[in-house]
Amino acid sequence: MPKVKANGIDIHYEEAGDPDAPAMLLVMGFGAQLTLWPDELVDALAGEGFRVIRYDNRDIGLSEKFDGVKTPGPVKLTLLSKIGLTPKVPYTLADMAEDGLGLLDALGIGQAHIVGASMGGMIAQHMAARHPERCLSFTQVFSTTGNPKLPPARKAALNALVTRPKGDDEAALIDHGMMLSRTIGSPAYPTEEERLRERVQATIRRSYYPEGPTRHLAAIVADGDRSAMVRGIIVPTLVLHGEDDPLVPCEGGRDTAACIPGARIRTIPGWGHDLPLELVDELTGEIAAHARASAGQAANG
Repeated sequence: MPKVKANGIDIHYEEAGDPDAPAMLLVMGFGAQLTLWPDELVDALAGEGFRVIRYDNRDIGLSEKFDGVKTPGPVKLTLLSKIGLTPKVPYTLADMAEDGLGLLDALGIGQAHIVGASMGGMIAQHMAARHPERCLSFTQVFSTTGNPKLPPARKAALNALVTRPKGDDEAALIDHGMMLSRTIGSPAYPTEEERLRERVQATIRRSYYPEGPTRHLAAIVADGDRSAMVRGIIVPTLVLHGEDDPLVPCEGGRDTAACIPGARIRTIPGWGHDLPLELVDELTGEIAAHARASAGQAANG
């Protein structure tokens, strides 16, 4: 299995497409493995002429784990952030951004189109803001600036995200994963029952590591409001967001687009916080067109 040392840690990655094509780095979100990027989307983007690279973030999937590293609990993290104190956490979203860029370094890639989903969108914001010279374009998928004035997640979605499974046996883990997927997923594009079960089972069998999401959450909370940083992004930006996202409401995407000069936003009715197969063609078209336009803009600039 392909694994490299990036930013001092082991990062597992997978590739699709022509190795000589322009690189596109897919950054996944909170507690999610690279497999949450549907193969159909990856193959479609590769078919559009990109070298598509997806990877497991640190502390999840097959990448390096931070076993036993303690982090403050969610309540303490939230209280500290509310009184203006930055909690001490094992690592930050900025560190995770360096992981992704370190992966590009290890693969000999100087620049790439960056696509980040959910927490991956937050990580990608750091990439675009701190290292614009590395980013050919930036596409944010159902993410946010962290602005505390924005609407919060719906209670049911947040509860589903932080609730622990009823047991550690595979059946309980599958039931929990399916419940979470159904709760935050797209109301207009529900995944067929058997396909969802197979996908959740495959994810669990690939890696089950519940400690990682705790530290991911700590990194998100500690990062706070990124609005000021996001306003400094000069990389050509596309924002994609579902109008029925219960976990990161659409206002998060609209706020991001409003912060970045020249950003374009596309919202889709009935789309929640997942990547349904019914939207693969539409999302592929948007991402590929944005990447090509950004490359053309750079060439003419």
